[in-house]
Amino acid sequence: MEINPHILVVDDEPAARQSLELILEDNYDVLSAGSGQEALEILQKTSVDLVLLDVNMPEMDGLETLRRIKEQEEEVDVIMVSALNLARKAVDAIKLGAYDYITKPYEPEDILSTVARVMSKRNLHKELTFLRKEVEASRGFDQIISQNKRMLEIFELIKKVAYTSTNILITGESGTGKELVARAIHNQGNRKNGPFVAINCASIPSELMESEMFGHEKGAFTGAHTRTIGKFEYANAGTLFLDEISALRSDLQAKLLRVLQEKEIERIGSNRPIQVDIRVISATNTNLDDAVAQGKFRQDLYFRLNVVPIHIPPLRERREDIPFLATSNLNSSIHMQHEL
Repeated sequence: MEINPHILVVDDEPAARQSLELILEDNYDVLSAGSGQEALEILQKTSVDLVLLDVNMPEMDGLETLRRIKEQEEEVDVIMVSALNLARKAVDAIKLGAYDYITKPYEPEDILSTVARVMSKRNLHKELTFLRKEVEASRGFDQIISQNKRMLEIFELIKKVAYTSTNILITGESGTGKELVARAIHNQGNRKNGPFVAINCASIPSELMESEMFGHEKGAFTGAHTRTIGKFEYANAGTLFLDEISALRSDLQAKLLRVLQEKEIERIGSNRPIQVDIRVISATNTNLDDAVAQGKFRQDLYFRLNVVPIHIPPLRERREDIPFLATSNLNSSIHMQHEL
C-alpha cells in the first residue's frame, strides 16, 4: 500500500492555490493555506513532506514564512513560487533552506518534475538511513546452517510463508537465533526490497516505547523538539520485527492490536492517520499462553500475532549442529545448509 506524500500549498490568492492543487492532486495529498501564519499552524498539527510557498504575500511574506518553517520543522522541503524572477530573493530563499525557486507562469510539467525531484531525494535519504542500519545490524552474520530435522522443517516453513503477509510468532530460548529466522523470512519474500525494522520491546524504556513505535510530532511532549518518524512508518512496504513482544505494556498492546486491524498509525500529538503496509514478525522467549492466562498479555492480540507459529529448538536439542557451529566460528548464531 503506497502512502501519498503530503504537500502544503501556501498562497494568498485562491486561484493560484487551486491551480496548484489541480496539478498535484492525482499523485499527492494536497493541503492549502492562504497565509504564512495559517501554514505554520497546519505544520504544527500535520505531517507534510513539501511546501509550495508563494514569495509575495501580505503581512508575512514568503521569506519570513520560510524562515519560520525551517525553525519549526527543519526537515520539511520548501519550493518558493514567485510571479517575478527576483534573483536576490531566490538567493535569499536558497540560503534560508529552500530546495528550489520557481517563477510564474509555470507549466504543470515544471511543477511536477520539480516536486518529483524533491520526493526522490527524500526517498533516497530514507533508503540510505535504513541501508546503514541494515549493514550494521547484519554485520557478523552468515547463512543459517543446520542438519537438525526440526530445523530443516523450519526452513521449509520459511519458504512457504515468505511470500505471504501473514503475521508470524517466533518462540525459543534466548540465543537460538529468532531474529536470524525473521530476517531469513524477510529476505526470501516479496518484501525483501523493503526495510527490515527491528524493535526490542524489552530494551526500550516503557515511557519511550510509544514514540519509538509510532513516532511523534514536534511539541507533542516535553523534549519533542522535532518531528520523529516511528518504526512502523519506517517499515512501510517491509517487515517489522517485534522482539521480546511479551514485554510490551498493556496500553501499547491495545494500540498494536488496532494497528494490525486498521493498517494505520497515528503519531503522538497528531490525529491524522497514516496508512502502513507491513508484515509483522514477533518473537518471545517466554510462554505467551501462560501470559494470556495470567492476564498479562491480550488474548486477541496473541491470536493476531500467532497466525503462523515457529518454535526454534535450543542447541542442546540439536547437537548434530555443534560441529558446524564450531567450524564456522558462529557459536552465537544458527545457520542453514542450503539457500532457502
